[in-house]
Parts: sequence; structure tokens; C-alpha cells
Amino acid sequence: MKKSLSLFILILIFACKGDPEVKEVSEIESDSIKEESILSGELLGEDRVQFTIQEANNLAELPLNCINTQYPNKLGQTLENKEAIGEPSELHPAFYGCFDWHSSVHAHWSMLSLLKQFPDLEKAETIRAKLKESLSAENIQGEIDYFKREQSDSFERTYGWAWLLKLAEEIETWNDPMAEELGQNLAPLTDLIVKKYIEFLPKLNYPIRVGEHSNTAFGLSFAYDYAIAAENTELKQLISKRAKDFYLKDDDCPLTWEPSGFDFLSPCLEEVNIMRRVLPKNAFEMWLEDFLPQLKSEDFEMEVGEVSDRTDGKLVHLDGLNFSRAWVFYGLINQYPEKFSHLKEIADRHVAHSFPNLVGDSYEGGHWLGTFAIYALQESKDR
Repeated sequence: MKKSLSLFILILIFACKGDPEVKEVSEIESDSIKEESILSGELLGEDRVQFTIQEANNLAELPLNCINTQYPNKLGQTLENKEAIGEPSELHPAFYGCFDWHSSVHAHWSMLSLLKQFPDLEKAETIRAKLKESLSAENIQGEIDYFKREQSDSFERTYGWAWLLKLAEEIETWNDPMAEELGQNLAPLTDLIVKKYIEFLPKLNYPIRVGEHSNTAFGLSFAYDYAIAAENTELKQLISKRAKDFYLKDDDCPLTWEPSGFDFLSPCLEEVNIMRRVLPKNAFEMWLEDFLPQLKSEDFEMEVGEVSDRTDGKLVHLDGLNFSRAWVFYGLINQYPEKFSHLKEIADRHVAHSFPNLVGDSYEGGHWLGTFAIYALQESKDR
């Protein structure tokens, strides 16, 4: 069935009613995969990971070990002149570690997320000190100065932008006295990134449908979450409009073409992830019937992404794909459990496949994969 005028009418009818209510599901009773896993969780089942404080303590080591590690480092820098070269910590006083800027940003998100979920972490005070040190007003001003360079206007567009807003959202929703200080320090950079989204999105004529950093749907999803948390109506409405402009008429996403060899995002599923946010329930169901109807089937299956060499920075992306696929499935389950609960087993299996490879893995994956695992596990929980 092709989309008809009825879909657009439904959108108009429901647009004034706000965002679809997000329904909750019970907390995942998850298990560690294998006894020999370095994360050493209790073995409770074959395809589930138990997100306990023990696992959180282990996962916390990943960002703690990289946020102050300058080298190796991928700057992604366009040089205006020879004076533009500098040490990573000079160019990016807040976010210089973890190989690249966006990984450093989401490493800080990881520490904050773990601290919020597990206040009794073994290194809770260390994390607090690190966050306060990195996210000082002076350091954030240094980051702003970099973005204002002549050749840096599109720096980290939109993947790094999205993670910066995810960090800001995490601070915005943290009920802790420290949150006010961090939020105030980060606010000028957050406001700059919001401004960049508002300036850029109207100029983007076509979405970018790839499985890596520049995927438009991913960048919209995280920015939309921030807009909700911060009650930024202008950003929320713009993202909703552009997502519908880009994706509303899409049909028959070729899921069987995925994954590509370097994917850490699913182009099809990330599109689902933004559209479930911006469309009311009935309109979303009609859209999905044309776009990926197989997701509704109890018989739907999806094989995990297999990594052949985890020391290869590109090939290890597929571990990230397993986590990002899972967070899309968990998001669907949380919002519409009556429709998508059958996807839980697939999501659990994707997380379980890649989870044992996090701690003790090479730096190629260790500097970022923990973040993807944490976000997937966070989405799996009853919130």
C-alpha cells in the first residue's frame, strides 16, 4: 500500500497533540554472555547482558582511560595557515582525548550516564573530578574559539554536534548539585551547536543515508531528544519538519543491503528511530507499513554484524552497529511495547554478541565502543 493523503491528514490531526507518549517496559533481565568475558557478569542466560554495578565499574574504565590520552589522535582539522597547527589539548582543551573530538565528547557522556545510573560507582569521585576539570568554563570557551575559526564552521557536523547535545541533555536531566555548574559551563557551546543546527538544517536539501558519522537521521534523533529535555521549541519543530521532509515519502528500505563493511549505524533503522519520535502513533504505523513492514512480524530476524579484525579501526565499526541496532529496537519497544516486544530477543542478542569485546580490546574500539554499549543498555532499561 502506497502512502496516501490519509497519512498527511493524520499528521495534521495529531500535530497539535504533542509528541507520542513514550510507554515503559520492565527492566531487562539481562545476563553476561560467557563466563570467560572480561566483564565477568553473572551467567544467567545465553543472549542477555546484565547491566549491574559491576559491569558499570568496568565500563567506567574505558572513558577514564582515554579522556586525557592525547595520542594517537585524529584531529579532522582543516588548516587556515601553519599557525593553526597545535597539540590536541591546545586545540581542544575540553575534548582532546579518546582519539578524536566526538569520541571525547561521548566519553564524557558515558561517565555522566554511568554516574547517574549507578551513584555508588567505585570511581564516582574520580569521575566527578574529571568532569569538573574537563567541563570548566575556560575549557569550553577554548572549544568555542575553535568552532569560530574560519575553516571550522562545519567541524564535526552533525555527528559530534549530536553527541554534544546528548551530553547537554544528560546534564539537563541530572538531579545533582554539580549539574548546575556543568550545565552553565557547557551552555555557551550547547547554544552554539543549537544555532549551527538551526542554520544548517534548512540548507540541507537531501538527507545523508550512510552507516557512519554523517548519517542525518542519527544527528536529528539526538538533537530532538535534547530539544525535548531543554524545552527548545524552535529546534524541536525544525527537526520534526526536516525529518518529515526527508523521510515521509520513503518506501521499501533495502534492509537486506545492510550492513556495509564499515557501518556502525543502520541507515534504515536510524530513519525509523527519528520517525518514531516525530510522528504520532497512527501516522508512524502507516509510514512503517511502507518503509519497513517486516519489523512488525513476529518472525522478523536480523543476524548480528561480524567483525573479522578488532584491531582495524574501520572493521570494528560492526561491533558498534550491533549496539546501535539494539538501541533502535529497545526504543521501539519502550514506545510501543504492544507492537514491538518481539524485537527484544534480537536486540539482546546484538548486545550480547559484542559486549565481551569491550574491556581489554584494542584502542581502535576501546575508545568509543563502550559508549555505544552504555547507550544501548540504558535504552533497554525501564525508565
